[in-house]
Amino acid sequence: MDLSIVSRSYSVLHGCLQHGLNRVPSRKEIEYLGKTVNHHISRSLPVGEIITTDLARVRSLNLLAREIIERDVPGEIAELGVYRGDFARRISSLFPYRRFYLFDTFEGFDARDIALESEQKQKTRYGDFSRVSVKSVLSKIPYPDQCVVKKGYFPESLDGLEETFSFVSLDTDLFKPTYEGLCYFYPRLSPGGYMMVHDYAPARYHGVKKAVRQFSEEFKVPYIPLSDMNGSVVFSR
Repeated sequence: MDLSIVSRSYSVLHGCLQHGLNRVPSRKEIEYLGKTVNHHISRSLPVGEIITTDLARVRSLNLLAREIIERDVPGEIAELGVYRGDFARRISSLFPYRRFYLFDTFEGFDARDIALESEQKQKTRYGDFSRVSVKSVLSKIPYPDQCVVKKGYFPESLDGLEETFSFVSLDTDLFKPTYEGLCYFYPRLSPGGYMMVHDYAPARYHGVKKAVRQFSEEFKVPYIPLSDMNGSVVFSR
């Protein structure tokens, strides 16, 4: 990573600290700092390394998992939007004795969802899916025997699945699968269970924020924003 770019961004904050109360950072300076650092990290590091460096997201996951286990919350676990399996690997390591449902096309975004994003004029950055496959994902999972792969377009890939869940991760980047995921999983979340929705904050994923807010307003379900790298939110039962 070119640390000079990050250093220049943090020099804004350093200058504010040097001047104490006489130097309050402006809104533009704060926005520049956050956008520049996050943009450069996301372009310079592989997804797995970004997840590793996003300590707020990882520690939040660890805490939620500990709560679920210590309180013996019933239910299986799931991730909708597996991509290359880096976050799924962490989830699996925390829930070794629970069935783990993995929902993804494993081929990239579906054309129907992309078309809807375009119709709604949502800003979305489409990722590189050249190294995405069921085999490569399962090779990262510490407990692959617990995994149930649900490959295909969600919610069609459910194929009549009726299950209760203690933890669910939604990381689809787009409006429709995020909204459909919330509508399916939240009613099936056990009391004391949690759902994490990733990419709520970035400007490039407007659809996720729209889906979260629409679901929350329609069904009167509150959520809690987290201060991780891309602004996850948590729903609880």
